Amino acid sequence: MSPKAAVSLLIIDDNPGSLEMLSSALAQPDVHVYTASDPEDGLDLLHQHHPQIVLTDLVMPHMSGLEVLDRVMEYDPSTDVILMTAHYSSETAVEAIKKGASDYLNKPVSIAALRERVNTLLESARRRQRANQLEDELLASAEFEGIVGNSPLMWDMFSRIRRVAPHYRAVLVTGETGTGKDLVAQAFHKLSPARNGRYVVLNCSAVVETLFESELFGHVRGSFTGAAADKAGLFEHAHGGTLFLDEIGDMPLATQAKLLRVLQNQEVQRVGSLTARKVDVRVVAATNHDLRQAIAEKRFREDLFYRLSMVEISVPSLAQRKEDLPLLERHFIARFANQYGKTIRGLTHRAQIVLAMHSWPGNVRELENVVGHACMMCLGDTIDVADLPPYLQTPGERPLSAVATAAPDPGITSLEDQERILVMRAMEEADGNQSQAARILRIGRDALRYKLKKHGL
Repeated sequence: MSPKAAVSLLIIDDNPGSLEMLSSALAQPDVHVYTASDPEDGLDLLHQHHPQIVLTDLVMPHMSGLEVLDRVMEYDPSTDVILMTAHYSSETAVEAIKKGASDYLNKPVSIAALRERVNTLLESARRRQRANQLEDELLASAEFEGIVGNSPLMWDMFSRIRRVAPHYRAVLVTGETGTGKDLVAQAFHKLSPARNGRYVVLNCSAVVETLFESELFGHVRGSFTGAAADKAGLFEHAHGGTLFLDEIGDMPLATQAKLLRVLQNQEVQRVGSLTARKVDVRVVAATNHDLRQAIAEKRFREDLFYRLSMVEISVPSLAQRKEDLPLLERHFIARFANQYGKTIRGLTHRAQIVLAMHSWPGNVRELENVVGHACMMCLGDTIDVADLPPYLQTPGERPLSAVATAAPDPGITSLEDQERILVMRAMEEADGNQSQAARILRIGRDALRYKLKKHGL
């Protein structure tokens, strides 16, 4: 059995006697207990030690327990806060729970009941810590040549890349913009016999049509105006390595015909030269276009398509593998936190829900942009909704998902109403599948069933 993870507890009470009694009653070998008789000092300890649980008195000079609750929720909404008071009222209790308190206890507090409640919250905190450790271990094992994924679609793609990489001469990589086709191309190169050769990239959509042949195949001096010297093309430059042709659907038809001959004969002829040169190059072509449609419209050569698509790898969109979202979030947070020199533990639960409900039309590249922005804006050590780009904070500015485009209900004013709408939208997006809806909301199926019953859905 693994040792218990260390967790911490913060007690704020202006009564020194209560403070001493509570800290003694809740002391445990694996629990760090911090105490403060002044709320401001308590909040300083909160920022310094990040306790998982905060116990605070309700009535204190300078700052009330409800104000402390607001500050704790603003700092880290995942913190469990227990309010204690000798002046119990049902209205205050309801307000505290709505603001995010885990419990509201009447003084004098029953030590046995308090210990039981705190132990339950401590065990929950330990489970969260273990889950975070497991996610870190999973992230380390779910990275394949720089590509992060643990979904069945990604494991299938990884398996195909492993099988094909040692043998291919040409391969076609398809997928939406931002899915990581360039990373797939690099994986092919690293796992191929040409791994020690050059990895050369040409973005076909960025080349002027009249210079395409010169760029790919080279030219000899005087072959056209401005050709002042002999120049090797990218095929010769990539000899013994890999040439990545990104957005090949934008290549002119005339160049496509010459590319086909190079792939068939493994030799290039510079523009203006009469001599062919042998090359040994593996070609990875990528596109976000439907090349079959382009063939029907006479914009892409059918013979080149079949030459390239002898092996075709389709990269899944992020919407098709949303179960990978938590891993990708952790991957990008670690990268940007290191880049910006910050300590960022992760996302708040409400920020995770916002990201889970988004449809990600820009795929992994959009997620990378969102997390990079959030890490830059984050002032504490946890990313919250306020750190996300504005279009995610205000769904009306840009559709979050197929079901999030519905007009907001002007009557929604409470957290309960917001939760009900989120649950409804998740169930709609999942076509009534509770397991899928639970994954969208990043909660367990039992928790989802409870919320469905709670809201009468």
